[in-house]
Amino acid sequence: MVQKIALEEHFLSPGLVDYWKPTVTEVPPAFAEHLYKRLTDFGDLRLEAMDKAGIVRSVLSISGPGVQAERDPVVATKKAREANDFLAVEIQKRPDSYSGFAHIAVQDAQGAADEIERCMRDLKFAGAMINGHTNGLYLDDPSLAPFWERAEALGAIVYIHPTDPLVPAPVLNGVPALRRATWEWGFETGSHALRLVFSGLFDRYPKAKVALGHMGETLPYLLSRFDSRAKLYGVKLAKEPSQYIKDNIVVTVSGVYAREPLMCAVDALGRDRVMFAADYPFEDVMEAGHFMDDVSIPEDLRADVAYNNAARLLKL
Repeated sequence: MVQKIALEEHFLSPGLVDYWKPTVTEVPPAFAEHLYKRLTDFGDLRLEAMDKAGIVRSVLSISGPGVQAERDPVVATKKAREANDFLAVEIQKRPDSYSGFAHIAVQDAQGAADEIERCMRDLKFAGAMINGHTNGLYLDDPSLAPFWERAEALGAIVYIHPTDPLVPAPVLNGVPALRRATWEWGFETGSHALRLVFSGLFDRYPKAKVALGHMGETLPYLLSRFDSRAKLYGVKLAKEPSQYIKDNIVVTVSGVYAREPLMCAVDALGRDRVMFAADYPFEDVMEAGHFMDDVSIPEDLRADVAYNNAARLLKL
């Protein structure tokens, strides 16, 4: 069993439960309770799951949407800070097992910049996770310049986690099984990341680093398409879109446990840009662990994806 660092591992803090509850209204109540019990546990349940899957460190992050759903900037900033302080206490109890991604309220860009710096420097977090758009505000918005300036200066990875689109995609009407995690979240989150590329954000902040789960939300598969269409539409960037994706975006395997997409991501982005994640407790942690242990790849690549890349990129 190879040692693993897992990067998309969720929890809930007391002040953010009410934002989470609407996301599980369509699942059986018993399963919602199962999730809640594991999201609020930092002891035996989580540690046992980690041990069985060979996960030696989990980087913990708020289960969405968190404060991305809050409309009052003052409330959002306060609750994000409280969530980060709550997580810091739990990490201090088990520093050899847990690290953290900061929860960030981008409703106040200057406050977001200050909070990511506090979390990185004082709480020793590994970066930040933002749960998609914030009431329709995407991360390429020019108002967020103070946040990106600070994140770039800190070398902080900003993990964009899926969320529901602002308006449910009409193409999926009548086929509810395609909503959310099956397909809707993927193109919502992939589109969010592409906004950063095509808006020129990485020209303005060339050292900014973004992470995407689910093997890159289909982006590695379409690099040449992005380049050819950018030429067709006269997109003015310093580099081709594919180069920003290779230079500024890293991905995790969360929820995509198959060799073909793994090798696509490795070949498209580079072997140093792909990392392990189990998406606990929403995915089967044992399936994730067995995939990483058993997938037919060279052993040095397995070690890099499972552990080494995250240890290096997140300074763990």
